[in-house]
Amino acid sequence: NSKAVVERRGFRPKFSMISSFPVPNSLNGAQIRLAIRSLQPQLVHWRRQIHQKPELGFQEHLTASLISQTLTKYGIDHQTGIAGTGIVATIAGSQPGPVLALRADMDALPIAEENQVPYRSQHPGQMHACGHDGHTAIALGTAVYLAQNRHHVKGIVKIIFQPAEEGPGGAKPMIEAGVLKNPDVDGIIGLHLWNNLPLGTVGVKNGALMAAVECFDLQIQGRGGHGAIPHQTVDSLLVAAQIVNALQTIVARNLNPLDAAVVTVGKLAAGSARNVIADSANLSGTVRYFNPQLGGYFRERMAEIIAGICQSQGASYQFDYWQLYPPVINHDQMAELVRSIAAQVVETPAGIVPECQTMGGEDMSFFLQEVPGCYFFLGSANPELGLAYPHHHPRFDFDESVLGMGVEIFVRCVEKFGNSKTF
Repeated sequence: NSKAVVERRGFRPKFSMISSFPVPNSLNGAQIRLAIRSLQPQLVHWRRQIHQKPELGFQEHLTASLISQTLTKYGIDHQTGIAGTGIVATIAGSQPGPVLALRADMDALPIAEENQVPYRSQHPGQMHACGHDGHTAIALGTAVYLAQNRHHVKGIVKIIFQPAEEGPGGAKPMIEAGVLKNPDVDGIIGLHLWNNLPLGTVGVKNGALMAAVECFDLQIQGRGGHGAIPHQTVDSLLVAAQIVNALQTIVARNLNPLDAAVVTVGKLAAGSARNVIADSANLSGTVRYFNPQLGGYFRERMAEIIAGICQSQGASYQFDYWQLYPPVINHDQMAELVRSIAAQVVETPAGIVPECQTMGGEDMSFFLQEVPGCYFFLGSANPELGLAYPHHHPRFDFDESVLGMGVEIFVRCVEKFGNSKTF
């Protein structure tokens, strides 16, 4: 129940949330779409500029410079250097109202691009393989549109350009730097271009959308020896194999089957020769789950299993476990806002996809722990054009016509949010 989650986290919005969002009378959808359509060439230009110069987390200096120069060109107030390379643009409407934040991530991945396109990456071994270049272009387009149409805006819009979503995470340091304060943010919306959905669809869901991401490393110390004389050894590889199997019982036999979760051991390294029993073994993996009440559970249960197996085999171990991101949990009323706008933009009921959960993680979750908000997926795949490779693939790309759609959803959410509060 996302309402209960909001109450537990102590949200104190300045304006009371209401159960439905009235349709604003200030500007109709056709007018907004026409204005945004004129921005489309610029959106593509920005996206391709960013795509050609991909930068890893907290190294987005060129990207930040492009954003700042563009905001300055259009007379948009903004702060730079937040949490390193982060930027926050602030656009005040012509009328008083609530404060809505829009969030876009800027960083790329350490992947060598294989696309043969004019705008391919010029930075060897780095690539925008997840759509963050599109997110940034959409946020820039939204900022420009809103700045040019302040007379249709109630309240204040803060546009957050965030570094390092792919790791180690830029949302938390930006929050700690005060991006949700002065003025205090009442709600937040973010989007992710999504090649798991076709162009013309929007994935929006109440409650848990994306999973918590937790990570672990395990080093097992046994006693090596000759493969023909196993009684003189403690086989670390055998211990590791037992642990790998036993960890799967957490989800299969310890967890409520209605709580989706995954325990994955993605790396196992042990041994150096076929006739030598391994002295040590190293494992690494990840844990994913939706239910925030499971925070801390997997660490504790895994530690019990590892300790028991190692003790039974005479091995020692070192176990390191840490949380990367909490689950992404949408607020019911903010999800309703996005859903109502998306239905108008895609213009077909079939275009709204509620079954869009993924065990992927996102540090948008930290923003959603602070203020009511909604994170949604914007379908961007076009198989007919060969634009359907999955995220983090060296040939990932998307249909750029989705950029204008993203701006339209953001802009119309701003207007509707501005009309949704009682003073």
